[in-house]
Amino acid sequence: MKRIAVMTSGGDSPGMNAAIRSVVRTGIANDIEVFGIEQGYKGIIQDKMRLLESKDVSNTIYRGGTFLRSARCLEFKTKEGREKGVQNLKKHDIEALVVIGGDGSLTGAKVLEDEYGYKVIGIPGSIDNDIYGTNISIGVDTALNNIIHAIDTINDTASSHDRTFMVEVMGRNCGYLALTAAIAGGAEAALIPEIPFDLESILEKIRKRYEEGKTRSIILIAEGVGSAHDFGKTLQMMGGFDTRIMVLGHLQRGGSPTVFDRMLATRMGAAAVEGLMEGKTGVMTALVNKNIEFIPFEEVLGNTRQLDERLMKIAEDLSH
Repeated sequence: MKRIAVMTSGGDSPGMNAAIRSVVRTGIANDIEVFGIEQGYKGIIQDKMRLLESKDVSNTIYRGGTFLRSARCLEFKTKEGREKGVQNLKKHDIEALVVIGGDGSLTGAKVLEDEYGYKVIGIPGSIDNDIYGTNISIGVDTALNNIIHAIDTINDTASSHDRTFMVEVMGRNCGYLALTAAIAGGAEAALIPEIPFDLESILEKIRKRYEEGKTRSIILIAEGVGSAHDFGKTLQMMGGFDTRIMVLGHLQRGGSPTVFDRMLATRMGAAAVEGLMEGKTGVMTALVNKNIEFIPFEEVLGNTRQLDERLMKIAEDLSH
């Protein structure tokens, strides 16, 4: 194998640049040329590919986002679009791909392997931590630290004014961020897609807190459950609490990646290149316990990550 390519696709995650850097420098160390594809699958179709040298990834490990950029690409879902992209890959003599992204990105990688025989290895990058098979994905730890920083900050003003804060975090189908941040941030409740909630019970818990003399309440809500604005209005109307809303939005994605995310991305990037050299394809790198392992795309895409309900029990016990 003499030439491979690396790309990022879907939503950006802190640590993607560290993964790209690892792929490039591991490739160079093994006499493999590494091309960078800009804007994901869109870049394959539009032939936005360039050879990356060691200097191109210098001073990128501490940067959030992805310097290769990312984009949605509906054209890749069409056979004509995919064939155009494959011709561009062949034009550059690219023999294999490393795809960094979430479920949608890995699905595209699987199609390239199934339909066109391309060797592909995926790296999980999703701050929601919704990808099956890996303990944690690139960017999750940084996103959680961003959320906790916000919670710690608003705790000051919430306590000063006896307020209840509704904090909306990302997580369309997965409540990992909301639940973990609720535990680490000392919140009173977490509303997540996986588990039904009882709004009256939450109201009663907040009433009891104020009766006990506690001066603030914080509720985490995953975006997949609904709007924090709507819940905040309901909470204020039903309970009479002085309620404030904070929607963290894309703040969660930004910032310099944590040491954990830098190390995870670096290990996965190196493993992806080594896996390709060993002939592996159609697999995703995964952190399983303390080791980087390879999980087949069929297993990753054919299963749904399950929430650890023990965390919900811990969150409930600690919220009183």
